Amino acid sequence: MERSLSPPATGSRGFQRRSGPVPVTGTELGLDSSGPSCVITTDSEGLRTSSQVQSIELRTYVFLDSLQPQLAAYMGTVSQGFLPIPGDACLWLEVSPGMAVHRVTDIALKASTVRLGQMIVERAFGSLALYHRDQSNVLHSGDVVLEAIGSRVEQRSRCEVSWTEIIRAITPDHAVLINRQNRRGSMIQAGMSMFILETEPAGYVLIAANEAEKASNITVVDVKAVGAFGRLTLAGREGDVEEAAAAAMRAVEAINRRARA
Repeated sequence: MERSLSPPATGSRGFQRRSGPVPVTGTELGLDSSGPSCVITTDSEGLRTSSQVQSIELRTYVFLDSLQPQLAAYMGTVSQGFLPIPGDACLWLEVSPGMAVHRVTDIALKASTVRLGQMIVERAFGSLALYHRDQSNVLHSGDVVLEAIGSRVEQRSRCEVSWTEIIRAITPDHAVLINRQNRRGSMIQAGMSMFILETEPAGYVLIAANEAEKASNITVVDVKAVGAFGRLTLAGREGDVEEAAAAAMRAVEAINRRARA
């Protein structure tokens, strides 16, 4: 079959435009001027179909409007990429299958000027963290990813709380063991109260931690957002911990109000 030699039509930025279904790579996503748009080009992706990328499951979509100082510092201790600073907007995505996180990362980074802080491929899932001082850049990359995989924020997995509890007046032995196991955050001291939260999927502990730190004067001891379960440990005076726990649980409830039933 003879191919046309006429050049393809281009947009104002030189992006190649084609008619028909939105492709996965090599052309512009979101041809509707009212929606997000981005050119996604990687190696030779001619054989990959849109349906394959749209089979990616969105497990976690967490937008943090302003990283609080302790959470930003904690995330910096585990970051393999660009370091976050307090006040940055952050988007945390978790997808399945795990290796699909590379495709999602590629789409997000080519959509705006966001910086990649983390990208983890673990046993079953893949996660990534994007940062930028400008919230609109982070949200735009998120919109483009959602469009590419054919999903919406409301289709993310619900946040299931596996365990939550406030333990009051921690004993010295207990405090020492917690501090030996969690060396990336701040230390808990004997006599403090401790709030613990375990969620599935794991990434939801980030918004719980961020909202808790906004609401109260607490110490961030541990925030594990990768794996089968997310685990959060906060400490402080009893009243502060109770206030932080309430804010964390409100954040979880807000997620589930938007998530699919």
